[in-house]
Order: sequence, then structure tokens, then C-alpha cells
Amino acid sequence: MPAPTNILKSKLQNGDTLFGLWLTLASPTVAEIAGHAGFDWCLIDGEHGPNTLQTIAAQLQALAGTPSHPIVRVPMGEDWMLKQVLDLGVQTVVVPMVNTGEQAVQVAAAVRYPGQGTRGMGAALARASRYGEIVDYVSSANDQIFLFVQIESAQAVDNIDAIAATDGVDGIFVGPADLSADMGYVGQPDAAEVVVAIDHVYARTKAAGKVIGTIAFDPAAFPAQIQKGVQCLGLGGDAISLGTALRDLAKKAP
Repeated sequence: MPAPTNILKSKLQNGDTLFGLWLTLASPTVAEIAGHAGFDWCLIDGEHGPNTLQTIAAQLQALAGTPSHPIVRVPMGEDWMLKQVLDLGVQTVVVPMVNTGEQAVQVAAAVRYPGQGTRGMGAALARASRYGEIVDYVSSANDQIFLFVQIESAQAVDNIDAIAATDGVDGIFVGPADLSADMGYVGQPDAAEVVVAIDHVYARTKAAGKVIGTIAFDPAAFPAQIQKGVQCLGLGGDAISLGTALRDLAKKAP
């Protein structure tokens, strides 16, 4: 029995556009609600959300009963972090703050087993192989991994060709907030210079034949992002959506 097919990877490589939600509340209940809400994917955020391996595992279990594909963003591109998340059964990962081609090579290797990478051989004990039930997991897992690296700095923009050309990097995910801050436009992701930089990243990513991802919190911006070639588009986050809904409800009090 091989590793499960990564449906999200298949759809993105087929040219589909998929929409998702950022999960930062570390709540399996919220993950389950979001998974049934109609999103193609839900991203469990280990960088800015208060998540641990245990809370990530609980949210993966909650999402397993829904149509939504789980993605996990690790706090940083450390080999040991990626290994632990992959052993939980995650097949699509986002690595933040990848600034050079060398970093891209390192994280691409970390998410794949020897032959293509350096991932440690412990899946027989882990959720990824259904605790040993998937006997061919190690020999088939590499093909089902989808790796997004995040472009979030001016340095990364300068190095986009080397990053996007890296074997094993499947997609480039632009982080507008951090990129704009690094460029000197804190809280201004729509600044003209930032937009030019993002459009450059999109163009070079497309030229490399890789998938483009980003997040946009303004629904008015969704069509423009799709028109620019974004295939994996975050439509917002659980905390923001819940906070907005609760404040709107409170205003309705007589």
C-alpha cells in the first residue's frame, strides 16, 4: 500500500485554483468547522499560531473527516521541525522566510527521504504511515509531498530565480505583510514598490513552472490575485473572521 495521494498537489499541478483559510486558534473544533465550510484547504499555522505538535495533530484529525486538505506552516525551515510535522501525516508544507537558493535546497531535501533528500526514517512509528499499516510509505511518500517556500524579504525577491528553480520546491508563497515591512512599508502591502516586487516574484515563479500562492484579507483583491496567476489563495483567517463576526453581532444589540 503506497502513501495516500496528495489531492491538493494533483489539483494545483493540473492548473486548478484552490482557496483556503488560515487556522491560528489552535482549535480542533474551529478546524472541523472550517473544514466543512467549503474551503479547499485549511492551513494550520505553526509560525504565528500558538500551536504545538499535539495541537497540530488534533487539528489534522479534525480535518481528516472533512473535504478540506490540511496544510501546515512550520515556524522555520529546520530539518527536525519538518521531520516531526511530516511524521504527523502532513503532505503539504509551507516554510517561512526562505531567502536564498541555498535555504531552498536545504528545506527541499528535509521534506524527502534519501534518494531525493535527508528526511529521517521514522515513519513506521508515526501517523504518516498509519502507524505501520502503510507498508510502502517510505518508498512512495516523496512523490506526494508538496513544498511551498515563502518569499517575505527583499533578499528573497532578489534571489527568486534561484529559489524557484530549486528541485523539490513545488510552489512559491508570497507573504505580503512581512515583505512590505522588510521593504520599509510596514502595514502597507499595497505600496507601489511592494506590488512591483510581488508581481516580479509571480512572473519569475510562473517562468519556472511553479505554483504561486498568497493570502489576501480583502475580498475585493481576490479577482486581481487570480488574474495574476495565484493558484493557492488564502481568503483570510479564523481569528479575524471570528472577531469580525462577533463585533458585528455585538453592534446589533438593541
